[in-house]
Amino acid sequence: MSALDQVGSISRPSLHQELTDRLRSMIVEGVLTAGEKVPERELCEKLGVSRTPMREALKVLASDGLLTLEPNRGARVRAITVEELEEVFPLMGAFEALAGELACAHISAAQVKELKRVHEQMLARFRASDMPGYFKHNQRIHELIMQAAGNNTLITMYSSLAVRVRQARYLANMSAERWQQAVDEHEQIIQALEDRDGERLAAILKKHLENKFAAVRQWIEDQA
Repeated sequence: MSALDQVGSISRPSLHQELTDRLRSMIVEGVLTAGEKVPERELCEKLGVSRTPMREALKVLASDGLLTLEPNRGARVRAITVEELEEVFPLMGAFEALAGELACAHISAAQVKELKRVHEQMLARFRASDMPGYFKHNQRIHELIMQAAGNNTLITMYSSLAVRVRQARYLANMSAERWQQAVDEHEQIIQALEDRDGERLAAILKKHLENKFAAVRQWIEDQA
């Protein structure tokens, strides 16, 4: 049984967005692997969609940098390179550190409560060894911190980079040791937010990204 055999069909409401999100998750989670040609016909059958919305979704993912479109040959999953990550991760770390400082200055009690709720959901997925579920809540925590920062320009700049390294951030938790380390770092993140300690949170978030980059670099080198 292949990984695609477990893929369910898509309901019609918000087809374009749901299809794009589903394909993005398949790339991030490794169902569609780096260098692989996207099996459009098989995916259309599995997801219950026609070729037109499929190709529109592939164009979006190509613009996100997750795919390359080859004339008359379809789409292929882009491989992550160390060189690309060396450019992007330091910027992500700087943006997240700034967001942490701003969030501690502006975050409300309700926002802290919501972050703690999502954090508990993330921990539940960690204890269940559910990597996709864990990653979903992990990403949500970082998004909520950005929202609490209250700077739309920062959010826009961060989002444009985040989609390019989403797969790398997922891969960074592949080892049990790194996954536990990431959970410990998130415990520190929540505590710093509760304490409204912007300087400490900025340092934690920056180190968090540095550790992810080190894990991804090692994974890429091991694959090579």
